[in-house]
Amino acid sequence: MSAAELQGAPPFARHEWLLAWRYMRARRREGGISVIVWYALVGIALAVGTLIVVMAVMVGFREEFTARVLGAEGHVKVYPLSVYEDGREIREIRDYAAMAERVAAVPGVERAYPLVEAQVLVTRGERNAGVVLRGMALEDLRALPWIAEPEAEAGELAALAEGGVSLGEGVARELGARVGDTVSLILPGGLTTPFGTAPKVKPFEVVHVFRIGRADVDRTRAYLAFGRAQEFLNREGVADMVEAQVARPDRLGRSAARSELDRAVQRAGGPRTVVWTWKDVNGAFLAALDMERAVMFLILGLVVLIAALNIISGLVMLVKNKGRDIGVLRTMGLTQGAVMRVFFLCGAGVGLVGTGVGVGLGLLFVIYIDPIFDLVNWAVGGGVWDPEVRLLTSFPAELRLADVASAAGLSLGISFLVTLFPARNAARLDPVEALRHE
Repeated sequence: MSAAELQGAPPFARHEWLLAWRYMRARRREGGISVIVWYALVGIALAVGTLIVVMAVMVGFREEFTARVLGAEGHVKVYPLSVYEDGREIREIRDYAAMAERVAAVPGVERAYPLVEAQVLVTRGERNAGVVLRGMALEDLRALPWIAEPEAEAGELAALAEGGVSLGEGVARELGARVGDTVSLILPGGLTTPFGTAPKVKPFEVVHVFRIGRADVDRTRAYLAFGRAQEFLNREGVADMVEAQVARPDRLGRSAARSELDRAVQRAGGPRTVVWTWKDVNGAFLAALDMERAVMFLILGLVVLIAALNIISGLVMLVKNKGRDIGVLRTMGLTQGAVMRVFFLCGAGVGLVGTGVGVGLGLLFVIYIDPIFDLVNWAVGGGVWDPEVRLLTSFPAELRLADVASAAGLSLGISFLVTLFPARNAARLDPVEALRHE
């Protein structure tokens, strides 16, 4: 190309791409790109891959935990406020059927039902365990996804209608109980005698054992049919709360910032009630997960930055080695902008390739995370994942296009930005100084 053609060429013309490709392919002894830049490429790939994996795992953990929270109990609870009768504090709902109908009629509410709940002791032989006993109608229990279709179960949930009890797997394991065995439920202070109160003890057959994958439920939950639970807990004719499931659980708010749906449920419940949503119970945990996810993105973003900074060192050495070539090209008519774009393409190419490899590694790792995790668990002898600590029984990961795009965009943005400085220095190189000692 003539000098006039070089000067009149548009940005990122074919000869600029060819020069950048030649410099990238050149061996180091020929003044090619430094091995430091290849370290940068590997570092960027590993950092981007790690960022994608971490984001996928944290999103998967949050979504799995949320699904199990929403699938094991109602999304919003309506509790009665305390009243005093004859000097006694009473917290009960006497018109629970009417209240459940009013709550179910609220737009956005799919189902509402009454229930009774209390902490009791369950025993079998010399073994015992404290549980939260819930009394619910069978059709309402079947409306809870993780109770109707748990991870694993034994027996039949329908047998609750015959007077049996359903136990979480952790409770059954602690008692050594199986389907068909008999356990005793003990309600402290459940009987009034001439000598004061005494525990109320009643045997129940275990007709159902379930595991939903949440240790806090599997180890602490037991179910009775609604009428049986009312009788055993001395709650005949009353309920402790009305629970509701909504179509959009994310629309529910927290006590500090109630949503319109919360207020509508509150109005349906009546003036002497209080609303408690699933976000009130688990909001702090979910907020901690969101904050941890943001912090991890920031930290791993800094790792990407550190890896990308190696591009500067490599390009500085490349510019130094190619000083004579730059001088010759400038005297032939190559503009400063063209020189800058050539070296920008060199650095941007490293960032682009590193990002592409990192995205591929991250996607593969997430897709095959279960066999990889099983291999790690086997290599260390098991016990890597303790469900009693992490609440879930499996290692979740969920890919989101937005997270992959954010990781790739961050890497490319940093790589392109750090490339500008050595490329600008190359463009400002004086051709006379570059050729003086040649």
